[in-house]
Amino acid sequence: MRVPKNRNTFSSLTAWRRRAVARAVQGTWRWAQQAGAVTAEQPGRLRFRRLGPGTRLAFPQGTVFGEQWIEVGDHCIVAEQVTLTAGMMPDLDLGPDPVLTLGNGVVLGRGSHVIADARVSIGNDCFFGPYVYVTSTNHSYDDPDEPVGRQWPRSAPVEIGPGCWIGTNAVILPGARLGRNVVVAAGAVVRGEVPDHAVVAGAPARVVRRWDRERGWQPPLRTPAPVPIPDGITPGQLAALAELETQEG
Repeated sequence: MRVPKNRNTFSSLTAWRRRAVARAVQGTWRWAQQAGAVTAEQPGRLRFRRLGPGTRLAFPQGTVFGEQWIEVGDHCIVAEQVTLTAGMMPDLDLGPDPVLTLGNGVVLGRGSHVIADARVSIGNDCFFGPYVYVTSTNHSYDDPDEPVGRQWPRSAPVEIGPGCWIGTNAVILPGARLGRNVVVAAGAVVRGEVPDHAVVAGAPARVVRRWDRERGWQPPLRTPAPVPIPDGITPGQLAALAELETQEG
């Protein structure tokens, strides 16, 4: 006499095992994120020229080299897989001065790249969305008979003023100089000089809105006024919210 198998029992056991494995993997990953984060107190193998208090580079980090010429300010949030490099390759002597500088309160979104062969300066309280690309070097293509990747690149300093908002997938090219509180739209490609309190969009980016002391924003804003930050919110809570938004992005 054949005893029928209880498939529901086996299915339940399989589902239980999968849930247990999932919990174990997720718990291990959370532990790795905490243990692998880089801070001033826990720099790991990285030896930045300066890494300010309250700053955190999330794990896993992207490519990081030339950190002896990189200064990162206080209370910065650098999300997962962000590349920070000074110089064209590791193990170069770049001289006595910093090459890449991040001010206080800078937020770099997941997967962003900041490539500093010439000097790159990012001012206080700049916020980058995910996958922003900032570079001070461009490939040359002067010689039509030589592959572009084999031609010596051109470099020019990049300066991003304080308070800027750089949208997802924006590209900031060599020689760009952004003023104070500039908004760069998602996907924009920025070169040249951008004045204070301007909004730029497009590829190449152009100014689509500016703030005038007498007339306010021109063209006028079409969105309602923002809700003010509630009383009692601490800087730490705002930093945690920014980190959450960066991770979700």
